[in-house]
Amino acid sequence: MRQLRLPQWELAERAQVSQAIIRELQYNTVERRRHGRTLEALSIALELPPGHLAGVLAGTNEDPTPNVDVGARLEAMEKRLTALTERFDRIDSALKDKWRRL
Repeated sequence: MRQLRLPQWELAERAQVSQAIIRELQYNTVERRRHGRTLEALSIALELPPGHLAGVLAGTNEDPTPNVDVGARLEAMEKRLTALTERFDRIDSALKDKWRRL
């Protein structure tokens, strides 16, 4: 979570689980068997393959990111951000023009 800069409350919201569950898992405060659906929801919320956390628990998963091309993902995000910025600039300009005519 720290690597993603994702607070507990946001992860809990994304995964639709309680923040207490996130805290228990993060700090290993309560040892209990976790339901597969909980682990799957958390995996997906963390943008990991659905079965990743269950695999980690079972000792079958190592690193979830070896096939992730971070550079390509960042480039795609930058392109999307640029497109959104350009769109907002056009909207802002159109609104200013409209207000000038009033």
